[in-house]
Amino acid sequence: MGRIEEKFHNLKENGEKALITYIMAGTPDLHTTEGLIIELEKQGVDLIELGVPFSDPLADGPTIQAAGLRALKSGTTLPGILHLVSNIRRRVEIPVILMSYLNPIYHYGISKFFQDAKIKGVDGLIIPDLPLEESKEMADLAGQNGIDLIFLITPTSSIQRIKKISFMSKGFIYYVSLTGVTGARENLADEVGPFVNKIRKWTNKPVCVGFGVSTKQQVKEILKYSDGVIVGSAVVKKIEEGRDKKDIIKKTAEFVKTLVVSAKEKQCA
Repeated sequence: MGRIEEKFHNLKENGEKALITYIMAGTPDLHTTEGLIIELEKQGVDLIELGVPFSDPLADGPTIQAAGLRALKSGTTLPGILHLVSNIRRRVEIPVILMSYLNPIYHYGISKFFQDAKIKGVDGLIIPDLPLEESKEMADLAGQNGIDLIFLITPTSSIQRIKKISFMSKGFIYYVSLTGVTGARENLADEVGPFVNKIRKWTNKPVCVGFGVSTKQQVKEILKYSDGVIVGSAVVKKIEEGRDKKDIIKKTAEFVKTLVVSAKEKQCA
């Protein structure tokens, strides 16, 4: 049982659900990213989604796009991110999921990437621009190296596509709550709950909801019908606000703690 499967198993046994936070690796630098991961685990975050910066991020909105460009300017590379994961594996058990576009992986070398990712301690991988129909090589390599390849379902996905993605996705299924790019929204779509229920007809795997979630109230609402919630842009924005301050890790952790508390409050209700 991998770390992601074990996490969801333990959460279910305890009647809890997952709070997943996205952070962009290398903002403001990899040393701070390392400290953030360690601190967020202490605060009760269940899984970390770690962004790999890329110059043309088609799924990302302005907040994460800007963070990615800052990370690239600071010299952040995929080898450097894998080294970071190796470092934190000595101190944390939290599952780490890389979110990368195809180009950085192709440039690294597909087979070498999966082999190194396994050695360094990566648990899962999300590739937003990987077409399901062309994913066999990636899926085979991921399976051979014990890495969960996680696929996304969107509000426009057909029933046939939901069935295929539910079968192919490992670890959990990522439901994108809106048609558009990442970024905080004031209101979530009314059809998120019904769509999650539609996915559940075809799978027993955990279904987690991301894109647009930014407040503790939204976290609580999403967890009424999902197995986990992913908060990205709001956390990335908090890191950006504190990037020139010595207490950047502390301030970010304080914000994330409010999301953790909200998630636990819902589960105890």
